[in-house]
Amino acid sequence: QVQLVESGGALVQPGGSLRLSCAASGTIFDIGAMSWYRQAPGKQRELVATIAATNTNYADSVKGRFTISRGNAKNTVFLQMNSLKPEDTAVYYCNGMIKTSPIARFRDDYWGQGTQVTVSS
Repeated sequence: QVQLVESGGALVQPGGSLRLSCAASGTIFDIGAMSWYRQAPGKQRELVATIAATNTNYADSVKGRFTISRGNAKNTVFLQMNSLKPEDTAVYYCNGMIKTSPIARFRDDYWGQGTQVTVSS
């Protein structure tokens, strides 16, 4: 079994900052790319940022404001969010490409439970 646990969500004023964390645990042989997604009420889940090795990619809406990074332990990923806007309000989810054994393929259907970010004055 694999678990992804997000933390760090909160209520913050516009222009503020938050740092989200995600830790993967369980039967993990290897972890590839890790990503942050978000889902606002009434909207589809959207990709926010991805990190694979040293490469990062961001949604246009967060470029220059959000930074994704990995911890020293490969099973952790962070999302530093600056200059937050009300439209950043959403539940943020962590996703990982995870391999559970030497012969298993990487799977990308591991998700955390989400952490709520609310940007409001």
